[in-house]
Amino acid sequence: MKRHRSFSSLFFLSLLVIIFVTFSIISAEARKTNIKRKLHKRHKGSHSSNGHTGGSHSPCPTPTPLPHYGPQGSTFDVLSFGAKGNGVSDDSEALVAAWNGACKVAGATVKIPAQLKFLIKPVTLQGPCMPDLTLQIDGTLLAPPEASSWPKSNLFQWINFKWVQNFTVKGSGIVDGQGNNWWSSSEFYDTQKKSYSKQIPGIKPTAIRFYSSNLVTVRDIRIINSPLCHLKFDNSKGIKVDNITIFSPENSPNTDGIHLQNTQDAEIQRSIIGTGDDCVSIQTGCSNIHVHHINCGPGHGISLGGLGKDKSAACVSDIIVEDISMKNTLYGARIKTWQGGIGMVKNVSFSRIQVYDVMFPIMIDQYYCDKQICKNHTGTVVISGVKFDQISGTYGMQPVHLACSNSIPCTDINLTDIQLSPSLKYRGLQQAVCWNSYGKSQGHLLPSSIDYCLRSGGGLIKRIARSHDRVCN
Repeated sequence: MKRHRSFSSLFFLSLLVIIFVTFSIISAEARKTNIKRKLHKRHKGSHSSNGHTGGSHSPCPTPTPLPHYGPQGSTFDVLSFGAKGNGVSDDSEALVAAWNGACKVAGATVKIPAQLKFLIKPVTLQGPCMPDLTLQIDGTLLAPPEASSWPKSNLFQWINFKWVQNFTVKGSGIVDGQGNNWWSSSEFYDTQKKSYSKQIPGIKPTAIRFYSSNLVTVRDIRIINSPLCHLKFDNSKGIKVDNITIFSPENSPNTDGIHLQNTQDAEIQRSIIGTGDDCVSIQTGCSNIHVHHINCGPGHGISLGGLGKDKSAACVSDIIVEDISMKNTLYGARIKTWQGGIGMVKNVSFSRIQVYDVMFPIMIDQYYCDKQICKNHTGTVVISGVKFDQISGTYGMQPVHLACSNSIPCTDINLTDIQLSPSLKYRGLQQAVCWNSYGKSQGHLLPSSIDYCLRSGGGLIKRIARSHDRVCN
């Protein structure tokens, strides 16, 4: 009986110990959990007071973003590729890097930001690229200022676009060729004399050149002070130039505004061009060219040629030049060819042209020579089917000057509604000159000498002229 009572007491005591230990463990765990909750709340409160509003999903601060050196969407800003934009540092590599990146993205834009100047050494921006690429020029691109500092291997062009398609250059910015040192004597290294000497450089760069490019638009920008041509299209097709301004001083030599060569299907419109040479120059291999609503001057007018230099073949056809204003230019509507060339100029129309103190408003010159003496040759580029219509205003030297080749005359020349008066400033000659030129004059003609300037007939000559067209077909 005593043994049974002892066992019951022992069992009761053990049960109390187990209950006490279990309760102690549970209480300790509860205290730990409560402490963690309080610390968590304090941690969140400290981050909120530091300005971070990351929410309850993460107590950690937002990491500082890394610097961005790539495109933002489809815009490739040259500043993101290391350009300085101070007009002194060389930003050429940044421009090329931005171009290479944008070239791989359809609809991308290379951005030249406003209010900054970017010094760019001669570069080639090459395709083919993804379609609808744009170069947005809102700042200023500067060519190297000293002619002597240009690499000798890059004297033909400054910014060269090659093999691009579906491409646009636009913006409110300026492309400045800084050509002043190219137009006068500059210090150059003479490789033969192995010394520096003052001379006018024989080779000069074009500011912007497109080579073998299709469906190109250039609009709204300004191109100024190119060492040579300002904007050139070579071996290209589907060109549109709209609302651009081109300017260089009147005494800057060979600074054509827009120069077309071996280019078809081009439209040049609504632009202001004043240079030291042709406002628009149309060379061999060009056809289906439409030039209209241009303010031209100073300069040498709008010209076809010179064609046939060094007895070369020249083919130009289907040219329309209309709705033009020319002021203080040397020539107006002009065709010029060298002696000895072959080929043909045909289907050309100059119409609705207003001239103000233009020296020679209407000219065909088949004896063109840019030197003091040129050799006489019997061969010539044939000219047929040229219309001068509704050309009016004031002239400085001579109203009409048509000097066609002795060997093959010009045929199908039309002078219609020509109203030209001598300028009070220059008091030029009243006599129109038409040498070996066949066609007709009609409508209101002033001066009256235009009425009997052209010869009539020439049927046999037309057949001879057409035989020369085989070179171009």
